[in-house]
Amino acid sequence: MIDYLIAGCGLAGISFAEKALQHNKTILVIDNDSQSSSKVAGGLYNPVILKRFSEVWEAQSQLVSMNAFYTQLNSKIDRQFDFKKPILRKFFSVEEQNNWFSASDKPNLTPFLSTDLHFKEYKGITAPFGYGEVLHTGYVDTASLLESYRNYLVDTDRFRQESFDYTAINFEDNCCIYKDIKAKHIIFAEGFGLHVNPYFNHLPLDGTKGELFIIKAPGLDLDVIVNTSVFILPLGNDLFKVGATYNWKDKTDLPTEEGKAELIERIQEIIDCDFEIVSHFAGVRPTVRDRRPLVGTHAVHKRIHLLNGLGTRGVMLGPAMADALYNAIEHQIPLVKEIDIQRFANKNK
Repeated sequence: MIDYLIAGCGLAGISFAEKALQHNKTILVIDNDSQSSSKVAGGLYNPVILKRFSEVWEAQSQLVSMNAFYTQLNSKIDRQFDFKKPILRKFFSVEEQNNWFSASDKPNLTPFLSTDLHFKEYKGITAPFGYGEVLHTGYVDTASLLESYRNYLVDTDRFRQESFDYTAINFEDNCCIYKDIKAKHIIFAEGFGLHVNPYFNHLPLDGTKGELFIIKAPGLDLDVIVNTSVFILPLGNDLFKVGATYNWKDKTDLPTEEGKAELIERIQEIIDCDFEIVSHFAGVRPTVRDRRPLVGTHAVHKRIHLLNGLGTRGVMLGPAMADALYNAIEHQIPLVKEIDIQRFANKNK
């Protein structure tokens, strides 16, 4: 009998898998490669919501969990996934500068917003009003992380590539039986695939589609991430990742002409050099209407659990939410009500 059977090998699934392994638990991960949001994610982590100049919920504790998680993974797999890099918010007016200084005076934002404006000239960008720097930022190479971790699971006989068959679960007092597997617990971390999960599909997961580009811009020279209405992330060799759009209606992972036009327009607001679109991709983020994750245990079947709804901030949220769920299962430490799926217990029935 294994300790944990985990359905899903995106950011949520590998965060829990690694948490369990760190505590010498036995695991098996099942994934059918149907969900793409973690693979195509921008991968940025940023403790500030720049549109509203507000702190990301529980940003400080998320950063602590995230830094420990990726440091350990970098060492374990001997590959760097986490890249510390400043995020600069380009200003378009004196008013935006003033709003930045007002926000930096807020106690919860002071640790994250530098009060020193940047006026460095970057080739390909005109910024007469300068930039504000967000602290404790960077990005995770999510594509490399997911591929490397899956390979690690395969090499250690902890992975099966198949679609999860919900009808194949049988419940016993001390375990779940799934086909030929006996597991003490099952963790569902399927992202937008939650909608076909009969145990949890009553929950209000409302996927948000995002589209991104890889562009080639020889006339652009950046060693930082620039973020305004979209982010521009340098990848090297004149390549940049740019994103992302937000579409609440389209639930496909297919790039669209509308998304393409929107990204081109927003890029042209930031840079004033030519660029070529190298690739265009899309994914549906697992978002929730109240902007909080979906974490917890099934109301009836106490050995099946959920880790989902990481939304646009999976690289920050994943490790912290995996910690919370693991501690709830193993040590009966209650989940905070903001993330516990029981907040929807009397809704959508």
